[in-house]
Amino acid sequence: MRVAICAPSTPFTREDAARVVALAGAEFASIALDFHEQCFAVEGHFAGSDAVRRAAFLDCANDPAFDAVWFVRGGYGANRIAADAVAQAGAAARDKLYLGYSDGGTLLGALYGSGIGQQVHAPMPTDLRRTGGEAAVRRTLGFLSGARDGIEPSAGARPRVAFNLMTLAMLLGTPLMPDLAGHEVLVEEVAEYDYAVDRLLFHVCHALAGQGAAGLRLGRVSDVPENDRPFGFAPEAMARHWCGVAGLSFLGSADIGHDIDNKIVPFGLAPRE
Repeated sequence: MRVAICAPSTPFTREDAARVVALAGAEFASIALDFHEQCFAVEGHFAGSDAVRRAAFLDCANDPAFDAVWFVRGGYGANRIAADAVAQAGAAARDKLYLGYSDGGTLLGALYGSGIGQQVHAPMPTDLRRTGGEAAVRRTLGFLSGARDGIEPSAGARPRVAFNLMTLAMLLGTPLMPDLAGHEVLVEEVAEYDYAVDRLLFHVCHALAGQGAAGLRLGRVSDVPENDRPFGFAPEAMARHWCGVAGLSFLGSADIGHDIDNKIVPFGLAPRE
C-alpha cells in the first residue's frame, strides 16, 4: 500500500518524518510512505499558504498511484482549504482512504459528506512526538496493513463518525458538515476549559439532535486548563446533561482522545475483516 502524507493545517519536521519512515520500514513492509514536500513548508502558523496546502492535498488525493492520504498533524487550517479541495477532487480521490483526527476532522467530515473515499479517525505521524507515541503510529500503520484490533471497541450495527468536539462544533451550520442522521457520534477534546467544553456540548448536542443522530459517545477530555474556580461538573455529567436537554441519546464512553491510546474509527460502518 502506498500512502501519501500531506499537511492541511500545520507543518512537520524532516527529522520526525524520517523517524516515521524508519518505523514503517522496520515493521510494516507492505506500507510505503511518501511525505509530500509541503509537509515541511512554513508560512506563519500554517504549512504553507492556503493555495500551497490545497494543492498538496489534491496532489495526493488525485494521484492514482496512492491508496491512502494520511494527514501529518492537526492544529488549525484545514477549514481554509476544505471546500475548494473537495470540489476539485477527481475520480482517483474517490478510491482512497483518508486518515487523521483533530483539525483534520474538517476534511474528513467534508469528504464524508461528499461521498469521496473512506474516512478514518486515526493517529497521525505527529503522535510519534508523544512519550510512547510509537504505539499510536503503529496502530494506524497496522490498520493500513489490514489489522482491525485497533478499532474503537464500541462499534455496532449503526454507522459512526469521530471528531474533536471543537472541530465538530465549527463544522455545524456550514456547507462542510455531513448529514449524521442515524449515526453514533464520538467526540473528544483537549486543552479547553471545562466551561468551554460545556458550551460546546450545548451547541453540538442540540445540533445533532436536530439532524437525527443516533446519539453521542464521549471520549477523553484532556489537558484541561485550571480555571480561577472549579466548574463543578465533570465532562460526562456535562454530556449527559446536554444530551438530556436536547433529546439526544447519551451512549456512554469512547476510547478516543488526543493521546497515544487514541483508537481508530472508520466513518460509516466499521470493516469486519
